[in-house]
Amino acid sequence: MASRLNPYVHFAGNAREALEFYESVFGGTLRISTSGEYGQADAPEAGEVVHGQLETPGGYTLMCADTPPGMPHNPGDTISISLSGDDADELRGYWSKLSGGGTVTVPLERQAWGDEFGSCQDRFGIRWVVDIAGS
Repeated sequence: MASRLNPYVHFAGNAREALEFYESVFGGTLRISTSGEYGQADAPEAGEVVHGQLETPGGYTLMCADTPPGMPHNPGDTISISLSGDDADELRGYWSKLSGGGTVTVPLERQAWGDEFGSCQDRFGIRWVVDIAGS
């Protein structure tokens, strides 16, 4: 397998809900592993996600986990996830779902460089940017 670069996002106990939401946006195959599956079945965090991975039909890979106990969690502070390409209908569909229930910071509209661009924060606090090339 060639080397890949994937976003890896941490959540405050709701990684499963977020992953299932992203699966509803992008489709694909979702795999989730929990603390309970790795010998911590009786621990309070047994149901928390230690690793989740969504592989989409479009070739995207999104990895997520719950923030381990005792570690600080600051959603969206250090990551934006960028979706870009020239399939305007597909990207507008993703935009609609991601921005629904979230906060639009830059409306998806034509910019000075000729692309449609928008930025939002989804309902889980994750920042997304969408760029539709030369549409």
